[in-house]
Amino acid sequence: MSERDELKKKFEAESLEHEVRLQKVEEMKKEGIEPWPQYKPVSNTCKNAVEEYEEKHDEEKVYSLAGRLMSKREHGKTVFGNIQDRSGIIQIYINKKEIGDSSFDNFQKFFDVGDIIWVKGSIFTTKMGEITLKVKELELLSKCLHPLPEKYHGLVDIEQRYRQRYLDLISNPESRIRFQKRSKIIQSIRDFLIKKDFLEVETPMLHPIAGGAAARPFVTHHNTYDIDLYLRIAPELYLKRLVVGGVERVFEINRNFRNEGISTKHNPEFTMIEFYMAHGNYKDGMELTEKLIQKSVKENFNSLDVEFDGKNISYEAPFKRLTIEESLVEIGGLCKEQICPKKIDEVFSEHNLEMARKNASYGEKIFFLFEIFVEKKIVQPTFIIGYPIEVSPLAKRDPNNPEIAARFELFVCGMELANGFTELNDPIDQESRFKQQVEAKKAGDEEAHEHDADYVRALEYGLPPTVGVGIGIDRLVMLLTNTTSIKDVILFPTLKKEK
Repeated sequence: MSERDELKKKFEAESLEHEVRLQKVEEMKKEGIEPWPQYKPVSNTCKNAVEEYEEKHDEEKVYSLAGRLMSKREHGKTVFGNIQDRSGIIQIYINKKEIGDSSFDNFQKFFDVGDIIWVKGSIFTTKMGEITLKVKELELLSKCLHPLPEKYHGLVDIEQRYRQRYLDLISNPESRIRFQKRSKIIQSIRDFLIKKDFLEVETPMLHPIAGGAAARPFVTHHNTYDIDLYLRIAPELYLKRLVVGGVERVFEINRNFRNEGISTKHNPEFTMIEFYMAHGNYKDGMELTEKLIQKSVKENFNSLDVEFDGKNISYEAPFKRLTIEESLVEIGGLCKEQICPKKIDEVFSEHNLEMARKNASYGEKIFFLFEIFVEKKIVQPTFIIGYPIEVSPLAKRDPNNPEIAARFELFVCGMELANGFTELNDPIDQESRFKQQVEAKKAGDEEAHEHDADYVRALEYGLPPTVGVGIGIDRLVMLLTNTTSIKDVILFPTLKKEK
């Protein structure tokens, strides 16, 4: 049977089951049974009830639990099943004598796998050694009108997992665990910064000017003001305005939006944390980033070694540090002589490389070669420093070399995980760089920054020496949960319109 025929057969079976369950709903209503009644109070979660029983072995205590019926195994006048709530699964045992003829008959007649039910009873251990709830009372809480994915296969259709995340979470325990870990990783980051005296804030999602990062924005329109607005590509310029205002340590965990391609590492809507600390520089930013990531790893995985895509990744400090030029030699396989200003064009010719913008500077060429020859080859956590000033329009110049930025990026397993730099606080220099970006945009660079006059005005009031860092939450969760697609760590990723 072809895959198309199998899908057709599956769809027809599910449609038939849906009709059967709808008929049950009609029969229930005729008999005065509400398919979606009011809630019933519960005393414990499944996990908590099991743990309490394991500790005290009290077979007299009565528990009331609620969860989704995940399996149902009938044996004449008895039924075994499993219910699942947010904490986990517990086996239930239903005996006709215990709950009475009417309740037992209704259970057999109307209850299906997938229904959310309420049970009340005591806990015992079966002869097979399984902790089980002996049901004394039983009620339906919410009728499920569709069959769940097969027990032993779970939800294996990848696109369906993304479109119907609720089914994925019901049937695939690894997905639930992954998103629980995501929440705990974010909480570890939040706790780390709050203990360092950082203040968490919320800044606008709608920006009058697209800025804060080199990316193409989404555009929308506000009818009352009759103005175009941009979904933010980064909160950076607003957070630095707060530092100008005296909020010397500030962070935000929230969504950014970039109208760019989709891949296993990119989603148009994604989560980042950005934090800014007055009276620090990019070296302090690297140290903070290192400690923040280490805390998240150690708290949630009890080790600084985590597997990702078949590789053992060590988050032991200090992370390796290389300049872009050093990385081109050590990781990219180029010779030092090849990347000098006089020879660099020969590398482009030899490898048939061409930049989108003609008359690119030496710094822009070096950065381009880094993206081609180095980025994807980095495995262990590595800080790359020494970025050309031309590709760092919001960063302060390095005090020892004005041609490079006081900036770092952190890469792990070929992914950019963090970006940070000593913030440019010279309003005159910033004004000049904005003008250069405007010219680059006119020349065809759709990701170039726009001129933000209000931000320049804010700098004129005085931004203290400040370091800022942005970390991609989705990518960090990918790395720490051994997940190779960003769609698997975002609850509802952006998808094409369903056919």
